[in-house]
Order: sequence, then C-alpha cells, then structure tokens
Amino acid sequence: MHVLMVAAENDALPNAKVGGVADVIRDVPKALAAQGLTIDVVIPDYGFELGERRFIGEVNVAFNSASHVLSLFEIPQTQNAVRQIVISHPLFSQSHSVYCNDDDNRPFATDASKFALFNAAISEALLQGVLKQPNTLHLHDWHSACVAVLLKFEPRYHKLAKLRLVYTVHNLALQGIRPFKDDDSSLEAWFPSLSYDGQLLCDPRYPHCFNPMRSAINLADKVHVVSPSYSQEVQIASNDAGGFFGGEGLERDLQQAAEQGKLIGILNGCDYTTQHPKQATLSELLEQIETTLFSWMAKNVHLDSSHYIAHQRVLQFMASEQQGPLVTSVGRLTEQKVLLLCQPYNNSLTIDEVCKVINQYNGRLIVLGSGDKKLEQLFTTAMARNSNLLFLKGYGQGVGDLMYQLGDLFLMPSSFEPCGISQMLAMRAGQPCLVHSVGGLKDTVEHNVTGFSFTGDTLLAQAEALLHSLSEALNVNHANPKQWQAIKNSAKNSRFGWDDVVTDYITYLY
Repeated sequence: MHVLMVAAENDALPNAKVGGVADVIRDVPKALAAQGLTIDVVIPDYGFELGERRFIGEVNVAFNSASHVLSLFEIPQTQNAVRQIVISHPLFSQSHSVYCNDDDNRPFATDASKFALFNAAISEALLQGVLKQPNTLHLHDWHSACVAVLLKFEPRYHKLAKLRLVYTVHNLALQGIRPFKDDDSSLEAWFPSLSYDGQLLCDPRYPHCFNPMRSAINLADKVHVVSPSYSQEVQIASNDAGGFFGGEGLERDLQQAAEQGKLIGILNGCDYTTQHPKQATLSELLEQIETTLFSWMAKNVHLDSSHYIAHQRVLQFMASEQQGPLVTSVGRLTEQKVLLLCQPYNNSLTIDEVCKVINQYNGRLIVLGSGDKKLEQLFTTAMARNSNLLFLKGYGQGVGDLMYQLGDLFLMPSSFEPCGISQMLAMRAGQPCLVHSVGGLKDTVEHNVTGFSFTGDTLLAQAEALLHSLSEALNVNHANPKQWQAIKNSAKNSRFGWDDVVTDYITYLY
C-alpha cells in the first residue's frame, strides 16, 4: 500500500516545525513504513537550508489568473524508508517561516493563498505523474484541504476524483476561513473557473466564506481526529462562556460524519526509542536557560523587557537553594493552552493564585513558550509580580528537554486539547502531569494513578478545580513520598506507542 501525506509541517526536515503536528508527520510515516507501507510526505519549501536535494520534476499551475511553475525535490533521508518531498515556489519562501501572522482584518490571507497554490501543485503533480499516485491520499489540517476541493470539483482532475481521501483534524480551532470572492485571497480568486458546491464548502456561521476544514471533512472518505475523547467532544457545539470548546461551528458536519461511519478517533503516539539522557541538575537547567536567554537577547538591538526580567529571575533562582517542587509548563502561548490561567480570580488572575499555591510549598513555576503577543505581555507582567514565576518567552529545545526531565509536576490546563504531546513527553521522563480532563489529556492521564486532572462546568469552576487539584498534587508530593513515587513510576511506565497507532490507521483509515 502506498500513502501520500500532505501537510504544512514536518519535523523530519530542518525548521519545518511549529506545533505538535510536525511531530506526527515525522513519526507516523516511519511507523507505517515499518509495517511495510510505502510513504511519501510532501510539504512546501519554506526556504530553509535542507542540505542535499534531488530534482524530481516541475509542474505548471494556473493560479490567481497567472501561470506558475513549481519545482519538486526529494530530500534524501538515511534514517528511514520514508520519501521526503518539498515543493518550491517564491510564495512559499518569501517570509522564511512556516506561517505568517496577518492582522485581524484579513485573517489567514497570506497563508491561505500560499497553501492553496501548494495544494494546486499537489493536484497537478499527481495528474502528471510527478508524484506517484497513492492508494490513499492523507491530508492534514486546513492547509491541505484545497486538494480535496480540486480533486472533487475541478474537471481537469476527474481521473483523480475517486482517490481515497483521509483527512486528519489536528486543531479544529484553526480552519483557514476566507471569502469565496471579492478578495485577492479567496477561492474564486485562486481558481476563477472552478465550479463548486457552496453548500458543502461554506462556513456555517459565515455563508459567504469558504471554509477549507469543513470542505475536507465533507469531501473525505474518512475523517480522523487525534484522540477518542476529542472525537466525541467535537460533535457538541462549543460554549465559550461556559468554558467548553467542541465543534467550533462544525459540529453538525462532524455528527454527520460519525453517523456515516467516517469519523474516527485515534490517539497520537509518542516516540520511546530515544535513549534517556543522564540525570541533569537544576543548576544545569538554569545555566542552559541563561545561555538561551542571551541568544534571544542578541537577536535584537533593544532589550526585551520579558527577557530582562527572566534573566533577573534566573539569577535569583541561582542564588538560592530550592527546597520545594519545580512545576513546569511547555507549549505555545495561545488561548487554547492558557485561557484558564488568565481568568480573573480573587482580584488577580488564576496564574497569580497558581503561584501562591506553589509558594506555599516553597516551589517555583517555569513556563516556556511564545505565541499571542497579548498573552506574552500578560505572562511577563505576572512574572514581575510573582517572585517564584519564571516565564521564558520563546522556545529552546535544550531547555524544554531539561524541564521535562527535572520538573516535579507538569502543568497543562488546556481549555481543549485534541491530543497533546507535551503531557506524553513529561510522562515519558517520569514527571506526573496536572491536566484539564479534556480530549487527549483525558485519554492519557489517569487521576491519582499517572497524574492529576480536574474539570468544571464553567471557566470559574475550572479555575477553582485547577487550584484545588494543584494543591492536592503538591500535598501528595510533600506529605506522601511513597504515593508520589508510585504516581511517577506509573507515569513513566505509561506507553502510547506509534506501533499501535499505525495499526489502527491501517485498519480504520486506509
């Protein structure tokens, strides 16, 4: 069986990772290849140095009322049998980044055009035989959804219309919505001759807009979401005020997919083949943080206040011997991840209350991540207020690895979590997690067995439950070492291996 995977990210290639989807696109193909499948993976060429590359061919695509030539290259890999492919065009590499941040007036505009052209190139390369026609075409997130639209509605690709399409939703909150017309970045601007069924492609909330994610959900043969619990949650309408994030406007389409037997929930996996590093010390972590902070500071002429306060906090941590627990958190700074921590609570914010609870046990909280500018500033000011909080605005692989290894409790209070990888990495290192019992967090962390969890019917109730569970966890850590060690051992021995995952892929998706 031959599978072609189309995605925006791929951590098998340098600098092509932003989120957890890149880990999936790195690991799933290897595990499938080990089962005897032949796997090709294709992403855009973002202009990063990829080393050796082999020219495969080129395609000519009509896009946005112009003719575009795109080149396809294979990036030789020595570690596994997966074929890694990139497609090159100036539009993909102009910003030297995977994604662009457009303002709120035209959300997704730059990226939507970029990925629409990428999808058109995929379709043309399949038609021309530059890409080998697969048994299954596996599309990931909204960035690849236009492939489904073109294969189903563009007469030029009618020979490919019956290709088996599998569509994986990694993050339902990001749908890539753009207008149907009257904008340079719109479906009819990209493909002016396309005759399409707007009832299948429109956004339920904004009928004049094209919704790539909804389109792929409706057009695919199988729709895969990345945990069993999340597959149930997405069939329920979101209630933002109540703190529940489910179908995000697409619940009816996902209900219909479930009724048709199309909707499948399969938990992502984690790689357990890497060797465990030698046990590091807190001093080594703080030294690594300082080195990383210096590298971030050196990138700009003006000193970032967040980096300055963080460095002062590192010096403070270095000067005192820590007696209490180290609570850690690693992840993108988005509302999905930290909405609960930003809720008003007792004339302050939940993050301040979290710091107070940790301080009762003479503990510290280190948060590593960047993302939303307003949230970055909120965490910077919270760090200034709380002497036991260190917020690191950025991402450093070395720092993250040491935080997983050295932390006593990993904090992951996501408002929704399709699967989550950070909790698996923490558990793999033997660090119990405190999580909001939703999606993949519910499927991976068992309360008082492998970690701690909380829930609540409103944002306030969730914040209160978070603080209660945090206090409970830290009390176990302080007063019951045997129970704590048992939880640590259970977390470390938990396994969410890719072998079982890809068996389900082959059985239920392919």
